Amino acid sequence: MSLTRVVLTSGRSLDLSELRFSSTYGGMLEGYPCKPVNEMRIKGLLRAAERTFPTTPVHLVPPPREYPDQYAGGFGPVEVLPSVACLGSFRSTALNPDHDAILYRSALTVVWFQPTTQVPSGCDAEAALRDIAWEELARDYEL
Repeated sequence: MSLTRVVLTSGRSLDLSELRFSSTYGGMLEGYPCKPVNEMRIKGLLRAAERTFPTTPVHLVPPPREYPDQYAGGFGPVEVLPSVACLGSFRSTALNPDHDAILYRSALTVVWFQPTTQVPSGCDAEAALRDIAWEELARDYEL
């Protein structure tokens, strides 16, 4: 049973089977949001996704970045990502038309950022999440 269903702009329906939220900057004791901090956070999320779902390809939806007019410290200008980091496991019908539709599904683990903890659903999911090139990124597996 899925948590929700997301409809891609291509029309393909994805079932979200697992979702993990975390604060993008939670636990940041020192410093400020900047490119090096953001890149470390993104790499950490990708590693966590690969460890958690080792048999599924992992894809990062490039996050939007804001550059508020604030003092640039020693690590460069302030660069802010959306406040919620998301790691989701998605499933859909098989990609290969030769695969038995009962025995095969396709899967992709996705990392993305969004401004709220709202669970993506239907056509209301973030546009960048709905634009995933499923046919290029996901992989079929046998049940």
